[in-house]
Parts: sequence; structure tokens; C-alpha cells
Amino acid sequence: MSDEQGFSVREKQAALTLASIFGIRMLGLFMIMPVFALYGTDLIGFSPLWVGICIGAYGLTQSLLQIPAGWLSDRIGRKPVIYGGLLLFALGSAVAALSDSVYGVAVGRALQGSGAIAAAILALAADVTREEHRTKAMAIIGVCIGISFAVAMVAGPLVASATGLSGVFWATAVLAVLAMLLVYFGLPKVSVRGQIRDVTAAPELFGRLLRDRQLLRLDFGILLLHMTLTAVFVAFPLSLLDAGLAAGHHWWLYLPTLLLSFVLIIPFLILGARRNMNKLLFQGSILVMMTALVLMAVGQGQLWLLALAMLLYFTAFNFMEASLPAFLSMLAPAGAKGTAMGIYSTSQFLGAFLGGICGGVLYQKLGGAGVFLLVAMTMAGWFWLAAGMANVSQVRSHILPISGNIEDRVVTEQLLQRLMALPGVQEALVIPEEKAAYLKVDANLFELDQARRLVNL
Repeated sequence: MSDEQGFSVREKQAALTLASIFGIRMLGLFMIMPVFALYGTDLIGFSPLWVGICIGAYGLTQSLLQIPAGWLSDRIGRKPVIYGGLLLFALGSAVAALSDSVYGVAVGRALQGSGAIAAAILALAADVTREEHRTKAMAIIGVCIGISFAVAMVAGPLVASATGLSGVFWATAVLAVLAMLLVYFGLPKVSVRGQIRDVTAAPELFGRLLRDRQLLRLDFGILLLHMTLTAVFVAFPLSLLDAGLAAGHHWWLYLPTLLLSFVLIIPFLILGARRNMNKLLFQGSILVMMTALVLMAVGQGQLWLLALAMLLYFTAFNFMEASLPAFLSMLAPAGAKGTAMGIYSTSQFLGAFLGGICGGVLYQKLGGAGVFLLVAMTMAGWFWLAAGMANVSQVRSHILPISGNIEDRVVTEQLLQRLMALPGVQEALVIPEEKAAYLKVDANLFELDQARRLVNL
């Protein structure tokens, strides 16, 4: 059963299953962040530097393999890549769980990251949903990632206090097996549509997008955002311990601050979309994050101040985590969103790796306060860079399947001209091989039904 306004049952099942698979995997990656500095002290070679390396190691392999794994899924199918990635994730979890040194844990974390399945999952979501519902499917996946981060901040300390560090890694291995069962039992059988430029990367577009200053600002922004995240969690758990909060009780702080932060960002997300204030609120979030980091530095030994700092940090982080992909979707050229997202995701995971390294080095040399203050300085640079961002809030992307023969160049050119003449269309791209038209439009002026009639040749 389905209707014109909503998901079919098949689309709902696929979207929820894919979101669960993505969320389970990210839960496994995040669970180690709030606990490794506390429970890894018995490992051979333990040091603040290796804390950072072990936390961020997944980001290096993830950044290197993210785009190639997406291309591979175009050729051999989505499910084989997802199965392979989850198997690597489970293997990496087992390697880390069995290791008695930080070096083995780092290898295990790198193996976890090598199971880079994000692009394949997003491409499969595009394969199994109609274009008019694809944004909803992607939103469900995005929400599930946010939930997985919140759950990890609570589950990590709980599992570690009960079973130790190895228990956290065994739990992530079990999660990987659970995700594989979801792939087998929960996903419908589908044929790969090949490259869908809204979700998969096109090599020929890399040069163009890497020269786009607006997109580069977003790529650099997500790199800095996740660099700060991993750097903060090299030092923050130790700050809580010094302030008198026992390791097994850290979730007492993380749970309420995360839940409250999710509530706090809702009005700002609505305000940004309705009042065209996205850029202003985005820059304000950078300032809030700077303030939170300074409070972390000056609040050493004061639990209430650390709690306030983490609330501000999570609020700003969650707002920016939601806003950056939305900005990217609005600014990416027609037919290039998948490539732009591939570069963006690579930057995100590279930031996680660099943050681990920088956080470890800084903590070793300057202590926790030094980590927080120097990371705050990078936020100041980001604020200056964000001043040049375009403030777009009503730009949307659409993919329209084309019926009829468009192999003739003249027919293709005529269709392109008609699409560009429609009210609200800013960019249009017709790909004969895909029998699809990619549009970038002003949502206030564009009429989707009019464009659909036009592509029914």
C-alpha cells in the first residue's frame, strides 16, 4: 500500500532499516570516545598521544576508503559492499578487544574505519525510494546518526564500567553482526541503478568542486568540527574524573546535557529555515562552541562549570552537524551533490583523525586546559572563514526521471532549455545515460508538477 503523499510500506521499511544499520555502526565507532582515556590505562604503551590515535584512527581509513567504496557499490552492488564493510568492522572490533597494547587497539580501530559503508547505504536508500521521498529517507538516516551519538555517550561509560574496555569492543562486534542480520532480513532485493549523482561521487567533477570556495568552506568547517570533537574527548573525560565524577557515572552528565541540547536546537533550526537566518545562527554556534571550550579550560576541577560547558558544546555541535549538510545540499551544483558529499565526508573523517592526533599531542604537552584553549583558537579561525559563506535557505535539489528517447543531442538540448526557462530553476543538468534531469531550484518559485510534465516526452 502507498499513497501520493507518503512512503510506501517498502520505502518505510528500507529507510528505517538502513538508518538502523548506519546508526548501529556509528554507535560502535562512538562508544569508545568517552571511555578510552579512562579505561585504557592498563594497556601497554598507554599515553595521551596514543589515546588520541586510538580514538581517531578510524577516521584515517574511513576518509581514504569512503569514495572508493561508493564507486565499488556501483559496480558489484550495494549489499556486498555493506556486508564487507560490516565484516571489517566486526574484525576490527575483535582485534581491539583482544589487544593488550594501544598499538593493537589502534590497528583494530583502523580496521573498523576501513569498513566504509556510508556511501553504499546512501546509494541504496536512493535505489529503493522514489525521488519525491528521498529527502525523507536521508533525513531519517541523519536523525539516527544523531541518536547513535547520544546513545554512545551513555552506553560507552555503562558498558565499560561493567565489562572493562574489551567489553566495549566486544559489544561493537556484536552490533556489527546485528547490522548484518538487518541487511539480510530487513532490506528488499533491488537492482543497482548505477551512478545516482545525488548520492554517489563522479570523478570528473572533483576538480570543479575543489575550486568552489563556498563548498570548500563547508568541507573545512566539517573537518574542524570533528577535529574538535575527537580532541575534546581526549581530555574531557579526564577533566570529569579530576572534578570528582567517577568514571562509571560520567553518563550522568552526558545524558541530560545531550537531551537538553537536542531540545535547545529545535527552535533555532526552525528559525533559520523560516527567517533566512541560517548563516547568522551558524556563526553564533561557532561563538557558542568557543565559549564552551574556554569554560572547559577555566572550569578544571569544577563539575558544574564543566557540565555547563558540555551543554553549550553539544548544543552548538548538534546545530552545526545538522546545518552543514543542509548548506552543502543548497550550494552544490545540479547533479554534483553526491560528489560534494563525498568530499565533505572525507573531510569529516579526516578531521576526526587529525583531532585525535592533535588532542593527544596537546594533552601530553599542555594538559587538558591547553587542549581546550588551543582548540578554541581554531574556532576563532573558523568564525572568520564562515563570514564569507553564502546565506541560502530556499534552494532545493530535484532529480526527475525522463520518459522517452533523449539520445539525440538536439532533443536533449531542447529539454535542457525548457527546464532552464521554468520559474525558479537556477541550474539544470540532463544526463542521457541515466535518463534523468538534475535541477537546482528556488523553492519559493519552482513548481515540481510543471517540471514533471515537461520531462514526460
